[in-house]
Amino acid sequence: MKRILLFSLLIVSAIQLNAQAASKEKEQSNAEIFSAKSGALMQKEFIDLDKIKSCEIQVIHFTDLISGSKESGLKFSMDVASSYSTDTKSAMLDSDEIEGLMKSIRLIQEKVLVTTPSTYTEVYYRSRSGFEAGCFTSKGSWSCYLKLEKYDSKSYVWINSEELTNLYTILEQAKLKM
Repeated sequence: MKRILLFSLLIVSAIQLNAQAASKEKEQSNAEIFSAKSGALMQKEFIDLDKIKSCEIQVIHFTDLISGSKESGLKFSMDVASSYSTDTKSAMLDSDEIEGLMKSIRLIQEKVLVTTPSTYTEVYYRSRSGFEAGCFTSKGSWSCYLKLEKYDSKSYVWINSEELTNLYTILEQAKLKM
C-alpha cells in the first residue's frame, strides 16, 4: 500500500512539474513554427531594416526548398550583457500581426499619450510570440517600451514618443518587404 501511495505521489508530482514547464515555454509565432519544421530544407533570408536603440529589426523570409512553401516574419533582437556572457533577446511577429501593431501605435500616440490618468495605467499590444509594445504611467507621465520576451525582465527596450514614431515608419517599410 505504501508503494502504491508513493508511486501515486511521484506521478502527480511529475505531472505538475511537466505542466509548469509547459506553461513557461516560449510562445512562438507562425513563422517560428514554420521555420522549425522537420523534414524540410529551410532557407532563411535576412533583410536589415533599422535599429531602435540597441534593438535590431529585420524582415526574415523562410522558404522550404523542398515544398516551395514560404513564410515571413519581423524579427526584433538585441544583445544583453550579463555578468559572464551576452544573451540575445528576440521576438518574431508574423506578417499578419504588423497591421495590428501599427494600429496600436497610432492609438497610443493619438489617444493614450495625450491623457493624464489619475491611477496607474498600462496599455499594450501583445503578439503570438509574447512580444509587447506599450506604455504605462509613472508619476503622472507615460513611459513607452518594447518587450521582446514575455517572461524576461531583461528584454525591455525603453523608448520615447519619437522612437515610437520611428517604429511605425519601420513597420511601414517591413510591410513592403514582406
